[in-house]
Amino acid sequence: YIITERIEGLANDAPTIRDPDRRTYFKEEVGGLVMGGYEPNPQAWATGLPGGDVPNDWEFRLFDDDYDHFEQHMSQAIERVPALAHVGVKQMINGPESFTPDGNFILGVAPECANMFVGAGFNAFGIASGGGAGWVLAQWVVDGEAPLDLWVVDIRRFSSLHRDRDWVRDRTLEAYGKHYTIGFPHEEYLSGRPRIVSPLYERLKTHRAVFGSKLGWERPNWFAPDGTAAEDVYSMGRQNWFGPVGDEHRHVREKVGLFDQSSFAKYELTGSDALKALDWICANDVNKPVGRLTYTQLLNTRGGIEADLTVSRLGEERFYIVTGTGFRTHDLSWISDHIGSGLDARLTDVTEEYGTLSLMGPRARDVLSAVTDADVSNAAFPFGHAREIAIAGHTVKALRITYVGELGWELHVPIAATGEVFDVLMAAGKAHGIRPVGYRALESLRLEKGYRAWGSDITPNDTPLEAGLGWAVKLRKNTDFVGRKALENATGKPPTKRFAGFTVDEPEVVLVGRETILRNGEAVGYLTSGGYGYTVEKNIGYGYVRNADGVGDEFLASGDYELVVAMERTPAKIHLEAMYDPAGKRVKA
Repeated sequence: YIITERIEGLANDAPTIRDPDRRTYFKEEVGGLVMGGYEPNPQAWATGLPGGDVPNDWEFRLFDDDYDHFEQHMSQAIERVPALAHVGVKQMINGPESFTPDGNFILGVAPECANMFVGAGFNAFGIASGGGAGWVLAQWVVDGEAPLDLWVVDIRRFSSLHRDRDWVRDRTLEAYGKHYTIGFPHEEYLSGRPRIVSPLYERLKTHRAVFGSKLGWERPNWFAPDGTAAEDVYSMGRQNWFGPVGDEHRHVREKVGLFDQSSFAKYELTGSDALKALDWICANDVNKPVGRLTYTQLLNTRGGIEADLTVSRLGEERFYIVTGTGFRTHDLSWISDHIGSGLDARLTDVTEEYGTLSLMGPRARDVLSAVTDADVSNAAFPFGHAREIAIAGHTVKALRITYVGELGWELHVPIAATGEVFDVLMAAGKAHGIRPVGYRALESLRLEKGYRAWGSDITPNDTPLEAGLGWAVKLRKNTDFVGRKALENATGKPPTKRFAGFTVDEPEVVLVGRETILRNGEAVGYLTSGGYGYTVEKNIGYGYVRNADGVGDEFLASGDYELVVAMERTPAKIHLEAMYDPAGKRVKA
């Protein structure tokens, strides 16, 4: 940035100005202006290369002035503030700044190092965030856990991928270039791709998959019909994938779909004390017979939800844990940190050892029974169970669980056999109308069923009681677990916030999350997630309704609700149960 000479008529209390369209900003400075910007072609200081590391005495040094590179900002700034064309430049400040691959700074405990706390990568947010960052880090050190939800800046949102300096440099330069651009809903980064692909990547490309990226993994977001562009076209309204995703959604509801979820994070916990460790870590009861699967949250001492995952008991001393792609480092670290010292419990990351094919839809049993000799009838293989079955000569972990609200199985396949098992399922499913389905249809399906998403709908700030997940907590069992005391203290008291669903009939409205919730004209919360339900044919949103005096069913049901969407109020209807199959009959068919 530059600091100008004095500008005649500029008040010393002139406001700070940001002009994202021109990628520039202005701030009054001793009668002149500080002016800088975020160019789309930033220059990287590539550390880790010969001669590229930062000298130890760099803290008070700058680079040489570079007016050639800065000229792109100057020409834009003069259009906004013409006086800049006639004023001198007192000084150019050309120094290094720390940016990260997603543009957010880094806080928390380095997962590989005990008691090493990190606060770094603040870039332009350093001054504004310094006080708050210092407070939360201090509390983290004292309490052993973060005092509030810090997921978007948590160091554990990264993985071993981020040790790749070339990948980090390319992605960080792209993130820097987007600092002042319009952030469209569902926008994907393009740099450093493809980085990690499942064995089905080339197969899914032949089905015209349009991929997104999650923690380096290429994942099919949607499938473009023949004759249409197999790419995202971004806008603030309905995007070009809206129709095709609707077709995928309805296909799962009516027939059967196959999802490639190989990027799921997967761990095994083994040892004579594995159950004892999980009993302490998990809020739900995992002390079940071999062959049972448990959906559970992992809580902090405040009762907030630190993780949301499934635990399958595959042996007396062997448990298989599955969680979301982006939470691989976070959840592994949380579980590892909370295994009691001296216990015989070994946690192993087996993510790359298994591909995951999710077979979902009312005809899923017809397809699965055609490729295995195992009995997959409802009597022999009910919901919430896990078995090892054989498909095409390979041992497959079959988990009867769903995130779409239909009959289905997650099939965890040895990674080398994933392609063969996919081909066998597609061939057997041809008679039943099987097709591959992407993550955007998955999101629509889970919204209709009211399934929560960690990081948005449920976070370390939210307890299971507030989130409507009290049924998944073992408070009736005399077993201690992390967060139990906080939940017991809250039991019997009206919560000050409650999770609820909302629908909007207006077809042109687009919900993406963060829209304000109004009750009787007063703001009571905001949407944590939003989208469209193609079966219920409505816009769907979820969020917490807040009231200091308590939020009971009567309070929720008695209000008139609106959502503020793009500054406009639109009527909304509240829902206290799932909008699709609230009794869960289809899941347990």
